[in-house]
Amino acid sequence: MLKGRHVIEPGNLSVQEIDEICALAEQMIVDPASFSDVCRGKILATLFFEPSTRTRLSFEAAMQHLGGSVLGFADANATSATKGETLADTIRVVSSYVDVIAMRNPKEGSAYLASKYSACPIINAGDGGHHHPTQTLTDLVTIRALKGGWEGHTVGFCGDLKFGRTVHSLTKALSRYPNNKFVLISPNELSIPDYIIDQVLRPAGIQYTTAERLEDVIGDLDILYMTRVQKERFFNEQDYIRLKDSYILDKEKMKMAKENMIVLHPLPRVNEIAPEVDDDPRAAYFKQVKYGMFARMALISKLTGAL
Repeated sequence: MLKGRHVIEPGNLSVQEIDEICALAEQMIVDPASFSDVCRGKILATLFFEPSTRTRLSFEAAMQHLGGSVLGFADANATSATKGETLADTIRVVSSYVDVIAMRNPKEGSAYLASKYSACPIINAGDGGHHHPTQTLTDLVTIRALKGGWEGHTVGFCGDLKFGRTVHSLTKALSRYPNNKFVLISPNELSIPDYIIDQVLRPAGIQYTTAERLEDVIGDLDILYMTRVQKERFFNEQDYIRLKDSYILDKEKMKMAKENMIVLHPLPRVNEIAPEVDDDPRAAYFKQVKYGMFARMALISKLTGAL
């Protein structure tokens, strides 16, 4: 039973639970009208201490499609945090009003802290460079819908692998399924953290390689997961300027890829995917956005006990 549970990282969900959530999301994609009233009378709070467009609106749309209500904020400056209120107290207060909370906060570990003080389920919508589990569910729903399953893929993660929480979360999730291989494509300064290698890939016996040039490996990939170089994660603007254009996917590089490869991206993109790629049938990142709403609908339904 998922009712009342917190979802702070993908590891909080078993393989069976992930399968159940994704299967429910697929039912919702096929017949959304059948689920339009399942959360009637329930309230979601969206507490976004960090800017977001897609994730926040996706959560809000998900709850409204389920017949529920939404309250919250999209700017920490409009909250009592500016008066010095602690996150613990904010959560104590808000959780007394609602049935589930989706929270984004730039501080690593903030979602875990919130879960210690909340009277209702906390869904981590991003905590700094740590985790983004509903993006992972989005990615998994998309991969199963477009590639038929989560096993036996060669997955390339490209761009900012150091600060990219979506990469960290999806790497952990896909490592739980057999016969996946990872290609880690980044400049040295943005390589994946050692703990992902030491605590996730090696213990699971996952095959992985590293590369600095996308064009050297794109032909081997079944899935290419692009990420932007995130300016907000840098302390030194010169480092950001130097690295921000390290990888740009364009038509020329797509010519080297398999005909059935898919391109994913958690969005927003800056210039790491040229607009000319959008019309390629392998570009799946806008489908991914829509699947994300259904993934969140399924998760909210489970955590609130509606389904």
